Amino acid sequence: MGQDPITLIIRTLGELFIFILLMRFLLQLARADYYNPISQSIVRLTQPVLAPLQKLLPKAGRMDLSPLVVALLVKLGIFTALIMMAEGNVQADMASLVIYAVVGLLDSILNIYFWAVIGSVIISWVAPGSYHPAPQLIGQITEPLFKLAQKVIPPLGGLDLSPILIFLTIQIIQSQLARLVM
Repeated sequence: MGQDPITLIIRTLGELFIFILLMRFLLQLARADYYNPISQSIVRLTQPVLAPLQKLLPKAGRMDLSPLVVALLVKLGIFTALIMMAEGNVQADMASLVIYAVVGLLDSILNIYFWAVIGSVIISWVAPGSYHPAPQLIGQITEPLFKLAQKVIPPLGGLDLSPILIFLTIQIIQSQLARLVM
């Protein structure tokens, strides 16, 4: 049971761009190092698309919500394109598409955090205190999650169980999100 190549291309490129937009938002949320080369690349890749919207949308405190809005619009565009290709016309309820898009974005954010926590755990074993930009960025993204989880489960004699709590929380939230769209 193969997948149409056009569908695969639309979905892959759209999800990749959504990933970059969400990374920009999460880096901003975690107040990660703006001058990190990876952060700079993400900003340069997304700025041409976000610049017009940044003039229209007010900032929520220190947060720029334009990456989320553009990611939502791209997700809606992907769903609309896929429905048009499958059915030939768009007769889907717009409210349903918006709900699917919001749930899809939340699921993508949770997946990013899931893999970032795994990366952070592996980096802490293999190369703690690395000066490479990628491990530093992963650490900056996951640090707020670890601090929050360590308030619930403090480290036990050098053993940090907070990643387990984070994984369980992510899995519970994702299972509830899946129930929303079914």
